[in-house]
Amino acid sequence: MKFIVSRDVLFKNLSAINGVMSTSNTIAILDNFLFTIEGEKLILTASDLDSTMTAVVELTNVEGEGSVAVPSRTLLETLKLIPETPIVFEINDDLTHLKFTAANGEYDSPCYSGDEYPKMKKMEDPQSFQIPANILSRAISKTLFAAGNDELRPNMMGVLCELSNEHITFVATDAHKLSRYRNTSIKTDDFVSFILPKKPITHLKGILPSIDDKVFVEYSTTSNHVMFSFANLMLFSSLKEGRFPAYEAVIPQENPIVFQVSRKDFLNSIRRVGIYSNQSTFQVRVSLSDELTTITAEDIDFANKAEENINGTLTGDNMDIGFNSKFLREILENMDSETVSLEMSQPNRAALILPGEKLDPNEDLLMLIMPVMLNY
Repeated sequence: MKFIVSRDVLFKNLSAINGVMSTSNTIAILDNFLFTIEGEKLILTASDLDSTMTAVVELTNVEGEGSVAVPSRTLLETLKLIPETPIVFEINDDLTHLKFTAANGEYDSPCYSGDEYPKMKKMEDPQSFQIPANILSRAISKTLFAAGNDELRPNMMGVLCELSNEHITFVATDAHKLSRYRNTSIKTDDFVSFILPKKPITHLKGILPSIDDKVFVEYSTTSNHVMFSFANLMLFSSLKEGRFPAYEAVIPQENPIVFQVSRKDFLNSIRRVGIYSNQSTFQVRVSLSDELTTITAEDIDFANKAEENINGTLTGDNMDIGFNSKFLREILENMDSETVSLEMSQPNRAALILPGEKLDPNEDLLMLIMPVMLNY
């Protein structure tokens, strides 16, 4: 096989698919990219078994067809240091040796037959929908941070996607915080739900902001797979198994105490005061008052203490409530409204954090944080 490809095009596409690869593969060939020539197309593939990503590159000068596995690290590090130039790739007939020529350099590397590379599994009874890339990107970015890391609760180590005839909903929770993003512009005839694993959608989160198009999503709850196709890229992944927690049951409906405040002011105060909190509990006390709200933290073991006052508008009774400052900070950092509304009922009940204003009338964003017991 022989083909010519632009250095910039090749490097851009290999970088896009490289994120699904694992640093600790149990199968050695997964340390390689798969190069497949079909007609005048070069199909680039990376995989970690659970997720597979491909990129299709159009070629104008190509001889032969077939597939070969190419060492990923060596190739990427070399391409990173080569300026833009056409690169000539040549693979011998035995598919054991690769040579590529760029500008004044010639580089040789072993390669392997593509027959050994794991094949993508076939979806059974797939269903599909389309979603603008900017909406999918926003849905992931507003929920992924809240997904769990506890391997004893694998069903929470991902983002729930629910489709109905009213809206699409994305939810993530680690039992301490929860984020729900809903958009009424995406609907399907039948209700369906599945859990997207963290690693592939973390990779999607990094790619989607540069995509100005719709994403075609194909999924199968029978074979437990999902596929995202956009531009010249495709990401195929297994879905998380298990049942997602009944998240609606933990969202309090009656919240008579409402504190409205500047998001940036609240966030910066939590950041500063949180430095002085106990570094195992990260506890901060929020003392809500119709006159002035006070945020305090104390670490008795190290004699650390901080207190700040913050202006806001309180509706309802005065109340003291404790939060993990790390979780509260994460929630506020992942919101982009000018103001936020903190809605509560009791110091031992979950609190809602809602954007003070909507940036899109089709969006509904809700975040929830569980309080912590005050010990000072």
